[in-house]
Amino acid sequence: MSSNLSGAVERAAVVEAQDDLDAINQLYRERRWSDGLPVVPPTAERVNRMLKHTRRARHEIVARVAPGFGAATIERIAINAVLAGCDSEYLPVLIAATEAVADPKFNLQGIQATTNSVGVWVIINGPIAQRLQVNATFNCLGEGAWANATIGRALRLILRNVGGGLPGDMDRATHGQPGKYTFCCAENEEENPWEPLHVERGFDRGASTVTVMGAEGTMNMNSHSKDAGELLQVFGDTMIHPPSNEYTHGGEPFVIIGPEHAHILKRDGLSKLDVKRGLWETSKMRADRMSPKDRERAQDSRRDELGDFGPDTILTIARRPEEIGIIVAGGPGTHSVYVPSFGNTRSVTVEIAE
Repeated sequence: MSSNLSGAVERAAVVEAQDDLDAINQLYRERRWSDGLPVVPPTAERVNRMLKHTRRARHEIVARVAPGFGAATIERIAINAVLAGCDSEYLPVLIAATEAVADPKFNLQGIQATTNSVGVWVIINGPIAQRLQVNATFNCLGEGAWANATIGRALRLILRNVGGGLPGDMDRATHGQPGKYTFCCAENEEENPWEPLHVERGFDRGASTVTVMGAEGTMNMNSHSKDAGELLQVFGDTMIHPPSNEYTHGGEPFVIIGPEHAHILKRDGLSKLDVKRGLWETSKMRADRMSPKDRERAQDSRRDELGDFGPDTILTIARRPEEIGIIVAGGPGTHSVYVPSFGNTRSVTVEIAE
């Protein structure tokens, strides 16, 4: 079997491999080209079928991917998409996601090489989400949706195979997290009482976009309250955590508001900006909740914003309320989700070219 394999060269190499799935997966394990899960062999036929879904030349470089700064060509993105099991129609999403993670303000160098558990969360908005059946409702952060699972996994494989983010080598994560296998969902725009994320960021409602966010994990927030003020208070209390990059640097936390909670907040007259302002206020924390060493780090990072401060200084989770991210997603139920950020990163939204 002739297989296109991604490596450290500008163009994909062609490797002759035994036409046996077990043998091919063994080869990928030995060469550290997989994420630890079985792969789909990226044969020339499969890669060419994937490439039919873009007008861009196969050897065009989309981005240099930190920390190894390998060249993410269209072909190499397609190879990793095949490896992950993506349908060929997913390629434009992955091209846009690769462009997004390479934006300097995302700080991929820091995200890929840190000891922190941070992974890359992919959020898809616009018509393409429904067309590709990206799950935005029940279990949208869990298993069961082919697009969610394989798109998130393919981006991780690009970060490994093109960017060189191999655990224990350039990827120094102390623990990592399950979201470093795959972390992808769509926004539930039909149930969103406000403007969706991509419209908030200046794109037309009919545009399709991908947003990448440096996420430390997820925290479920189960509240049966039917009062907007109470919801904001318990959400903000949940977001407070002293050993946090967000308070150290002034981060960009996200909250995935479940449809039931979103409609309560809207019913009580709150705009999305009102919700952000409420969360910013209720998540304020005294600096003395940090250890003295961590307080020193926070002061070094936020001196230009806060000047010299002491134990009684009030720290905010983000530098401005507007920097708290909000999407509406999930199915029915009294649940929302706090997604803490890496802190020293900002999410990036890119339009998907179809």
